[in-house]
Amino acid sequence: MSFQVVIPARYGSTRLPGKPLVDLAGAPMIRHVYERALASGAEEVVVATDDDRILEVVEGFGGQACPTSVHHESGSDRIAEVATRRGWGEDTLVVNLQGDEPLTPPGIIRQVADNLAQRPEASMATLCTPISRAAQLYDPHTVKVVRDARDYALYFSRAPIPWERDALDMETAPELQVCHRHIGLYAYRVGYLKRFTRMETCALERIERLEQLRALYNGARIHVDVALEVPPAGVDTREDMERVTMILGAKRPNP
Repeated sequence: MSFQVVIPARYGSTRLPGKPLVDLAGAPMIRHVYERALASGAEEVVVATDDDRILEVVEGFGGQACPTSVHHESGSDRIAEVATRRGWGEDTLVVNLQGDEPLTPPGIIRQVADNLAQRPEASMATLCTPISRAAQLYDPHTVKVVRDARDYALYFSRAPIPWERDALDMETAPELQVCHRHIGLYAYRVGYLKRFTRMETCALERIERLEQLRALYNGARIHVDVALEVPPAGVDTREDMERVTMILGAKRPNP
């Protein structure tokens, strides 16, 4: 089973400008992400970027990068352009790995690709992990997902779902064993990805600010497996940089 990985990477970031190029344990973040993707066994790994600085850094360490339009609204749009430029076929499997996730376990990159390959009826595949703390359930920055009996998504939300009908306040949490946090790693077939990026946004997507709701709204089936490994949080702030640098430094072999 072969698959491609595309890493959307843009220079602009409100909280951390130049985020893909920040130094983490002696290497730019984008290099750490790229190496995680290579370790997954992907046939090809490509960084999709609209910034020459990122392009030069990636090519400088021997990686592949593809220049993309500055007008894209999302990473999915950027990946669709890469697929077109590369001439990938309609059935090619492509994984969307975010450029600010330098600690993503390579095994789950392959897991999400495998899951889609085994399910011809699925339009997309993604991952989740059980929620163990009530604070996560009520955090709007933590995206929750509810699945059906065959592990297909019913809905994604920033709100606490499912909600216990008789809960009176936040101290009364639903049974957490049925609550799952969404992990933002996606696999698509190129044909579906191109159709998806041509769809109009829907009200649910705009309200929740969750792109995958556009797919559900238009009838897509999204398979959601429990991740074999739980990825640590990505990098959004300088505090995150310090945390990830410590983890990467601890993993670096002694000279």
